[in-house]
Amino acid sequence: MRVFRKIDEVEAAVGDHLGHSDWLEITQDRVNAFADATDDHQWIHVDPERAAQGPFGGPIAHGYLTLSLLPRLSADLMRVDGVKLVINYGLNKLRFPQPVRVGASIRVGGEIASFEHTRQGSRVVVKYTIEIKDEDKPACVAESVRVLVP
Repeated sequence: MRVFRKIDEVEAAVGDHLGHSDWLEITQDRVNAFADATDDHQWIHVDPERAAQGPFGGPIAHGYLTLSLLPRLSADLMRVDGVKLVINYGLNKLRFPQPVRVGASIRVGGEIASFEHTRQGSRVVVKYTIEIKDEDKPACVAESVRVLVP
């Protein structure tokens, strides 16, 4: 994990790769819990028998489930000390190039893409790539925008 002691160190790290998180297995229980939380019970996610006959040969995680794991996975990459608050400001870009099959493992890598001082605080864009173990295409690519409040 990269630990930044102050905001200026984050600005100096624009362009730096932050490494990778640990791998996290996507289980059917997690997919089902997400389906319950979002009322999205599409068979491709929650019906393993029917999904086995579908285009992916089994159930897949919701794209937004993959995205929702970004805070958990990215916590392994960086921490900024010396700030009062880190605010999730949103996303600039988001894509899901490859579905995540139930039973697969994912991890995230990140790169600090940009930094800007604003009235709210310092706005940092981190480009995250959620990889699927033993797959060529990533599950998710997202530019996450955070505001560091001094």
